[in-house]
Amino acid sequence: MTHTLTSPDIPAAHTWDRAMRRGMLAYLLSRIFVLLGVGVGITAHAIRDRWDDKVPVQGPTAVIRALDAWDGHWYMDVARSGYPRHIMANVSYVVSDARAAFFPLFPRTVHYLDVILPGGPVSVALLLNFVLGGAFVWLTGRISRELFDERTAEKAMVLVSFFPGSFVLSYAYSEAMMLTICALVFIALSRRRWVLAGLLAAAGTAARPNGLALVSACAVAAFIAIKDERDWKALIAPALSPIGFVSFMVFLRHHTGENWAWFRVQREAWREGTSFGATAVQRTFDFFLHPLSSPTSMLTMVSVFTMIIAVWCARRHRLPAMYDAYSLTVLVLMLLPATVTARPRFLFTAFPLIIPAARMLRDDEDSWWPLTVLVLATGLVTVTGMYVVFGAIP
Repeated sequence: MTHTLTSPDIPAAHTWDRAMRRGMLAYLLSRIFVLLGVGVGITAHAIRDRWDDKVPVQGPTAVIRALDAWDGHWYMDVARSGYPRHIMANVSYVVSDARAAFFPLFPRTVHYLDVILPGGPVSVALLLNFVLGGAFVWLTGRISRELFDERTAEKAMVLVSFFPGSFVLSYAYSEAMMLTICALVFIALSRRRWVLAGLLAAAGTAARPNGLALVSACAVAAFIAIKDERDWKALIAPALSPIGFVSFMVFLRHHTGENWAWFRVQREAWREGTSFGATAVQRTFDFFLHPLSSPTSMLTMVSVFTMIIAVWCARRHRLPAMYDAYSLTVLVLMLLPATVTARPRFLFTAFPLIIPAARMLRDDEDSWWPLTVLVLATGLVTVTGMYVVFGAIP
């Protein structure tokens, strides 16, 4: 059921316009906090380099290098050079063959935009993600407005903007593209636009591995449409949704001449095993036993407890089942690996869980709301700075 905050004196359009302006302002401010976190990380790096008698990298070059670090380097490698024709045996993440692990939609989009835009692929990627990040925040507000009301939409846009994992919206990573696509898929599903939803979901599964969560969302939405309305056309969405993932696997098979190339690179280069959540639990306990021993354990603990709070909020203010299916799949995919544990970056992709939290804070202006925004902003700066200093930990 949709709630309204409007009164005869405040038309709904004006209320939404105000919420949208505040949400977009929050997004812009949050990007400044990301740059602040990058600056903190660069300063810490410079201190360490001077301690080791090295010449630190400073200025705009250091900022660009930070925003292009780790996964960004691999995405830009794909944007410039495409995928390898052959993948060496016992491939390591220090050789270029390992770029076969990175999904194609984002880097190939950067490749084609680089032809028409100046500045090189890194600048194009950062500009593209800045625009996509803003679009994602706005779309989150639209979804929240349709599910609840304008004030919830405003709070949701602020929360997703300042969520610590949102630093990836400013990096040369694929999350901004995937999250924008996810939001569009949910809007298409809610409007029973099955073909459009399926095609968008297919694009999402070509953007990131956890884009496969969109298959779950489409399947659940189709099941409900068939059960309630006998709308068999709904099957089109889940049928189309995995095409992006399957196409990438088939492409790598023909391009490299190797079956299951992506899975081998993941296993050998990144040592991706499966722990079924045991690693996340272990590192959470490690934090309580040795609080200052590992930034990974600290971030895992915070992420696990944030996830628990978000799920609790979702039970208080239920969303349609397709959102739950998507979020649950994202959380399962996040917790399964033995090496990549619960982290703000991956938790952020379960963004529908933020909407019920925004609904709980909808009418709170004086008590929990300012503290919530302050904690999130501090977390955003901290996580960004840790990412610059320690690498791909978050």
